[in-house]
Amino acid sequence: MAQLEHLTTPVGAVVSRMRALDAALPERDGVAVFNRVYLTVTEEIDRHLDAGEFPDPRAAIALDVRFAERYLAAVDAVAADRRPPACWRPLFQLRGHPGVRPLQFALAGINAHIGHDLALAVVDACRTLGCEPAELEDEFDRVGDLLVALEERIREDLMPGPDLLQIADPLTHLLGSWSLERARDGAWVAARALWALRHCGDMAEEFTARLDTAVGFAGRMLLTPLDD
Repeated sequence: MAQLEHLTTPVGAVVSRMRALDAALPERDGVAVFNRVYLTVTEEIDRHLDAGEFPDPRAAIALDVRFAERYLAAVDAVAADRRPPACWRPLFQLRGHPGVRPLQFALAGINAHIGHDLALAVVDACRTLGCEPAELEDEFDRVGDLLVALEERIREDLMPGPDLLQIADPLTHLLGSWSLERARDGAWVAARALWALRHCGDMAEEFTARLDTAVGFAGRMLLTPLDD
């Protein structure tokens, strides 16, 4: 039990950090929109951990924390006037654009985090735990199921109502081209590929860089400004 309590401490630190960001950022800020979504996800995962619903809590905690650290590292990079990964740049560059809707900000952040960060977090967690990706698959799937369920709520909460059909029509078309389930499946394939390439030096770096660029391109499309 003492070991498990030690391992859960970083989860609490992650939640505290996201809550501090939520309090500090303007409500309409695009990063704040995503941060609120991700805070909800992390709190939900924490509740499932407390309820004993993960078969391997130690693995779930490692994956959750390594995953969150990649988002927080992007936040820190921007705060220090450094370039974040390409997957995150569209969200940070367009965070204040008046033509981008909250739902777009939320999904662009999810795209960056799932499409790029999740694969790298699996590899990070495997190195931390000394295991293979296959040993994290159950935890990966459970976290993914929570994210998919949350995405449905996000779309319901942030999609404009029927009085804003001139916005909803292009927004529906734009967002219909992106799927969290497909992004999650792609992240698992990428994680396995990165693990297989972990001793290949330049090839692993090139694969990671191309993944980062491709996810950033998708994020830029998700953040296409829409006319009022």
